[in-house]
Amino acid sequence: MAQGNGFDNDDFQDMLHTMFGFSSAGFGSDFGDDAGSGHDGPIPVDAVVDGEGRPAGSAGKSGGKNGGSSHGAGGFAQRVAQWSRRAFIALAILLAIALAVGYWWFHPALNLQSPRVWSWILMIAFVAILGLQVAAIRSAKHRTLFRRLVIVPGAFVVAFFLGILLGQPFVPGNAERFASVLKTTEGDFAKDIEQVDYSEVPVIDRDSAVLLGNRAMGSIPEYVSQFEISPAYSQINYQGRPVRVSPLTYADLFKWFSNRGNGIPAYVLVDMVTQEAEVVRLKQPIKYSESEPLARNIDRYAQLKYPTYMFDQKSFELDEEGTPWWVFPVQKRTIGLFEGTTINRVVLVNACTGETADYAIDEVPAWVDRAYPSDLLIQQYNWSGAYGKGWLNSILGQVGVVRTTPGKDGQLGYNYLAQGGDIYLYSGVTSVTADSSSIGFILVNQRTGESHFYSVPGATEDSAMDSAEGQVQNLKYQATYPLLLNVSGQPTYFMALKDNAGLVKMYAMINVQHYQAVATGSTVASTQESYLAMLAVDGTLSDEEAAAAGAEEKASGKIASIAQAVIDGNSHFYVTLEGDGAIYDFALPDMLEIVRYRVGDAIEFGYAKPSDDGASTRQVVSLGGVRAKAEEAPVPGTDVEPAGEAARG
Repeated sequence: MAQGNGFDNDDFQDMLHTMFGFSSAGFGSDFGDDAGSGHDGPIPVDAVVDGEGRPAGSAGKSGGKNGGSSHGAGGFAQRVAQWSRRAFIALAILLAIALAVGYWWFHPALNLQSPRVWSWILMIAFVAILGLQVAAIRSAKHRTLFRRLVIVPGAFVVAFFLGILLGQPFVPGNAERFASVLKTTEGDFAKDIEQVDYSEVPVIDRDSAVLLGNRAMGSIPEYVSQFEISPAYSQINYQGRPVRVSPLTYADLFKWFSNRGNGIPAYVLVDMVTQEAEVVRLKQPIKYSESEPLARNIDRYAQLKYPTYMFDQKSFELDEEGTPWWVFPVQKRTIGLFEGTTINRVVLVNACTGETADYAIDEVPAWVDRAYPSDLLIQQYNWSGAYGKGWLNSILGQVGVVRTTPGKDGQLGYNYLAQGGDIYLYSGVTSVTADSSSIGFILVNQRTGESHFYSVPGATEDSAMDSAEGQVQNLKYQATYPLLLNVSGQPTYFMALKDNAGLVKMYAMINVQHYQAVATGSTVASTQESYLAMLAVDGTLSDEEAAAAGAEEKASGKIASIAQAVIDGNSHFYVTLEGDGAIYDFALPDMLEIVRYRVGDAIEFGYAKPSDDGASTRQVVSLGGVRAKAEEAPVPGTDVEPAGEAARG
């Protein structure tokens, strides 16, 4: 080997010889036959000769520390070092093929902020470290150089752990960055949220939509035998209606093989208001789906089309013409290497043609409903709730630390609200030290990421569900996760009550702030009437609000009879009017003025509109300008429990 201060071509060829068995004359002189070697088989470590003309193994014997250990990783490297050059060439080819096939199959994003691509980088780094160890064993002369080169793949390992460390919230400045990923402003519920339109209120949850979808699918025998319904069931606003939509998928690999030429012929659409489900047949079939195993697999297709994009949870949506699209949010990291995830772009893929479109987040078409995944929005708000006053406060003092309310069975607690053509994620907000009361709730636009907080203290969603279930505990119905509605300016939980078969049997409404009373009904209309009457009776609604909501009606005439009774320790005056068969209930002490009236006196008052037209008793809510007062709701966690919870025991 040439001596001197530089690293010349002869040195390079010697390195190739020691690493892969190539001769110094070049690749072709020894490849294909072993005329110069005198043997065909593994090259013993002792036979690898360095530039000094002595066996490499002798250096290992004389300097045992440098020769490497014969146990563990060193022993494995020693064995690999004895392979022939053909074995090394075959290994290199196999590794290259495996890398190419693995990338095509697993398609990680080629982005240094992607954890998936780092698993590949670390694997390659460990292989490189092993290769350099083998090269060091095969060459005593270049041993120091090869061992120094281990620093290069080792640096990637160090960079990985450093990137993780720099993304931790205890790093100075990171807590503030976490808290500002989702910017949330204060809102006014009565002004920001439209009055409820019951023709647009979803009355079923996802589980019920799945049941209805399966029922609709079962009515088409030629589809049932070949296809299944995807579990996607994305909730979207389609032509002004809240619906859940999900594509069909190939039932198995053999069904794919039989139908791949024609594609997937339909998707399932479930109207969440009318509870109608239909299988929508497409003029142009879906060719790009999750059940495609090869090139038309939608995840593979989108990732290879945009190799550097990190995609978040995709959704299946429809444009206003009913064309199916896959919506891929594109992630961006803002803290360290892997943390502070947000969305900065959206890629749309036509499920039928494979046509793609790439939009900045502020340019996404209006028909797209789910640019920001629900789980990501919950995580972002919890960051702001935890780190708004610094990392140390989130661990020790926890002053002002809040989080979204958890759901049941370990699930995240949130639901969706259709508003102005967009889908909003809704979740209650509670203190980290409380588990049954909320301090308010958030609404986040899933297309734009716009977030608002509404300060409305009251019951958490799971407490409201318990109250509703307790109201009908004899029927053993289960409540769905609540929707948040604006009913006459009052934030109201609305939920369906389902039987053991998952079918909706009743509905319930509970005022978020005054949740000790529950209004139920067999239809949405009857539930609304009961709820408004309840608000009018307890004084939650003013005269104007009750009249505007149709919850209060007026009565007047001469008193025909007055009777007094004590019910549950409370005094009631029961009044009848001449020519009126109804009985009017004046509850004391709110209606105390009734004691001044006698039979034959003229009287005028307001009463709550009954939900049942056949009911003979009317609850009086106003008399002589005096209204019934709203009862204060008990604070969750105290000895006073919401309706139904005490009965549960």
